[in-house]
Parts: sequence; structure tokens; C-alpha cells
Amino acid sequence: MSRVCELTGKGPMVGNNVSHANNKTKRRYLPNLNDVTLQSEALGRGIKLRISASALRSVDHRGGLDKFLAKAKDAELSERALKVKKEIVKAQAEA
Repeated sequence: MSRVCELTGKGPMVGNNVSHANNKTKRRYLPNLNDVTLQSEALGRGIKLRISASALRSVDHRGGLDKFLAKAKDAELSERALKVKKEIVKAQAEA
């Protein structure tokens, strides 16, 4: 399981640990990923995703998963999230 957010594409970053003596050693900054189940209004069911805490806040801010995915760029989304986005668009077109 990779450490990448399924909605924003956020992944690990690289930096340095800097000691008091100014010694520098490489380190990784990992995104704050959480396994969550988000409810889709169009599909009427929950979708399990592994997303960052900041992405969860963005989903809440935009008004839910359906509205977030409508504005999200396809390049940033994972394959699973793209599949869900297409299902939601199809369900909204039928309704």
C-alpha cells in the first residue's frame, strides 16, 4: 500500500533532520493518511478511500464527496477515485 492520498495525490517529501550540532541526515515527511468511508449522495452508498487529513477537510469544505470529485483534476486522482467519479457523473446524468 503506497503512502499517497487517493484524492489529492499528496505523497512523501524528502528533507533533512538537523541536529543541534548542525549535522544533517536524510528523512522522509509522510502525509497524514487515514482510511475513511465517505458517503456519496448520487450513488447512495459509502466509498472507502485512503486520504490525507487535509483532503478530508477539503471534502467537507466543498460540501461532500460528489462536489469534491466534480471539481477535482483527473491527473491528481487515483484509479479507484477516477472510477468512482465516473460512476457519480453517470448516476447524476440518469437522475
